[in-house]
Amino acid sequence: MNAISQENAEHYLWGEGCEGWHLLKSPGLSVIQERVPAGRAEVRHYHQQAQQFFFVLSGIARLEVDGRHLHLTAGQGCQVPAGAPHQLINEGPQPLEFIVISAPMAHGDRVLAPHPDD
Repeated sequence: MNAISQENAEHYLWGEGCEGWHLLKSPGLSVIQERVPAGRAEVRHYHQQAQQFFFVLSGIARLEVDGRHLHLTAGQGCQVPAGAPHQLINEGPQPLEFIVISAPMAHGDRVLAPHPDD
């Protein structure tokens, strides 16, 4: 058993300048710390199997879930049920850091979803 942090976790890049660290990577449960630069966002999508919980560490997130918008600040979180289209956006001036917990693991379970305005 070892302590896990950004310094020793598996690191990956995604999107435009976004990055993540696998703090726990198992088929039944995933815990990832991610950083999203100001003005960046993930693509709108949903997961067929995985439910997720997003928890903001620093910055301000706009989380759109099934057409509803929620602003999250440090110390706040929100659940996204499996099957719910969602998109996380950093509209703040600072990088956004958050934890996303997925059960089961969300990798390989992502389906792109059209924007509700389309």
